[in-house]
Amino acid sequence: MIFVTGSAGFIGSNFVTMWLEKKKGPVISYDKLTYAGNRNNLNSFLENSKHTFFEGDICQIDNLLNLFREYEPKFIVNFAAESHVDRSITSPHIFFKNNVMGTLSLFEACRQYYSELSENRKDDFRILQISTDEVYGSLSLEEKSFTEENRFKPNSPYSASKASADHIARSYYFTFSLPVLISNCSNNYGPFQHPEKIIPLTILNLLSGRKIPLYGDGRQIRDWIFVKDNCEAQLKILEKGINGEVYNVGGDNEKENIEVVELICEILQEMKPSPASKSYKDLISFVEDRPGHDYRYSIDNSKISGQLGWKPKVPFRSGLQKTVEWYLNNSNWVKEILEK
Repeated sequence: MIFVTGSAGFIGSNFVTMWLEKKKGPVISYDKLTYAGNRNNLNSFLENSKHTFFEGDICQIDNLLNLFREYEPKFIVNFAAESHVDRSITSPHIFFKNNVMGTLSLFEACRQYYSELSENRKDDFRILQISTDEVYGSLSLEEKSFTEENRFKPNSPYSASKASADHIARSYYFTFSLPVLISNCSNNYGPFQHPEKIIPLTILNLLSGRKIPLYGDGRQIRDWIFVKDNCEAQLKILEKGINGEVYNVGGDNEKENIEVVELICEILQEMKPSPASKSYKDLISFVEDRPGHDYRYSIDNSKISGQLGWKPKVPFRSGLQKTVEWYLNNSNWVKEILEK
């Protein structure tokens, strides 16, 4: 039995899908269903007896503890988080409430539940805190990729809130001996990603003939990973990782934002040519850069590769083609999300 928070979000729903497809066992899905959480992401499992969904907030300790006691999960994975940097700039308090106090509440519920387990069940129990490479701050072109030993240097309210959540997770391992693991992942892309993010935003704007806004000169660099590759990595960490350890997860795909957008234009031109023989690239528009915009993220996968035998499998262009195709074939999902 696994308990997944944030299960109706982008990465969470892909993880639940992978777990059930691999027949790993029953899943309890738990999600607040904010604008970024969509229960329809889990539609294919509505009739699956191995999947149970609960709407709830990770800030509700009593609710979590009651569910833990009732269903007795072996694993708990925390995907629940506010994750959009722009929103964190306009509404930072929401990010600290959900990402910091929410994580604290979840870990407090886990601590109480863990204390009630038998010694045998304690040996099998694990909690995986899902985090981001943004906690490490920004790199120059000359600097080496992030390792698990990098200092935290968050530059946005979002990354600061996630860094705080990571510190909470670490403290519960050392203070209360909770079997905690932490993963810090690079930029995900793929099916079910909210249209506010750069890749789906670009796809949908192109289809609608709207401008594609790129911050600054568009030369910011991100390391991209296909969401299913990331889910495979989280499963490896959960099942084989060492308690108390941190694992960085990256796609080995460092790309400038402008490069990503131009590649989407090319792929979409192949799948659904722009009307009137115009180029999709004509819709690229540069806008004023956002405050505290990190220049480069880069992940060193050496630890997870060496210890757990995981490596990303999906080449960037192939993953991007799958993503564009998914958005082309799921216009009803997109419409519902945009109307939320």
